[in-house]
Amino acid sequence: MFEFPVLIGDIGGTNARFAIVAEKGAKPTLLSHEATADHPDPSSAIRSSLQKGGDRAPPPRSAILAIAGRVDGPEVQLTNAHWKVGGERIAGDFDLTTAVVVNDYVPVAAGAAEIEPHDLTSVGPCPPIPGGARVVLGPGTGFGAAALVPYSAHLAIISTEAGHTDIGPADAFEEKVWHALERVEDRITVETVLSGPGLARLHAAVAHVRTGQPHDKIDPAAVTEAGLAASDPHAVEALGLFARLLGRVCGDLALTFLATSGVYIGGGIAPRIVKVLQESGFRQAFEKKAPFVGMMKQIPTSVITVHDPAFNGLAALASEGRKFVYHGQVWHRPE
Repeated sequence: MFEFPVLIGDIGGTNARFAIVAEKGAKPTLLSHEATADHPDPSSAIRSSLQKGGDRAPPPRSAILAIAGRVDGPEVQLTNAHWKVGGERIAGDFDLTTAVVVNDYVPVAAGAAEIEPHDLTSVGPCPPIPGGARVVLGPGTGFGAAALVPYSAHLAIISTEAGHTDIGPADAFEEKVWHALERVEDRITVETVLSGPGLARLHAAVAHVRTGQPHDKIDPAAVTEAGLAASDPHAVEALGLFARLLGRVCGDLALTFLATSGVYIGGGIAPRIVKVLQESGFRQAFEKKAPFVGMMKQIPTSVITVHDPAFNGLAALASEGRKFVYHGQVWHRPE
């Protein structure tokens, strides 16, 4: 399906990361990280990345790009950035024979098929169970999720928009927080609370509940730093609440896809708060799914700690495309 060298890209709302897979089965060679705000369109960012790659960047013959957004139609608008991504346009700009665009959690799911134990940090005591479905998800600039489901001799990758589903309070304290939470388009969704901006909203709402006064949002990184250092009690409480909500959503997705082979958490936030996840109520919230508590206790949960996890998945899609079944925008040069 792909002519080598293959350009691979992981395009998020904040950064776009590009690499080259020189030949089938080769490991990806990182070219650069480009801030989406620094470029008017993806082709500009790709040109910059190829230039920075120098001798490490032979001219690509095809490309597979993962984007943070739904992949519908000939051009796709990123959910949290101004770019529009079109495979045919990029193929024309770089004289490619093939260009494929997929949701950004498709390669993370593909990478989970062969992920090594040293690239994971367990949250909970459960060993992995082979042969079942897996879920990958991640809170970052937004919230992405996908499932990897065995299907005959293939692995089907099901991308989702789970981040845009509604979420509500589960106890009296959360109900107070929900009344103080900033809404997005008059909704409280998974992404509203489980993302970088979501952590800032949780902190402001927790501070409002505890002090009785409205509280301005602060930078999510500052919330994380203050919470881990225990220098701000509201940040500590917000991180704990974030972890419990993440556990609840992980459990919901595990039930939805019967992900008996595990839930794998990526994104930019989880690797920084592994200790909070391990010591908070994350697993309790994950397992509290009566009448299936027994099943939930057997499902492993892990944080993906490898850097740029989508790259290994993109390389697998480029080299082992027949192994996977997935939805994407596919363009081939006419014969």
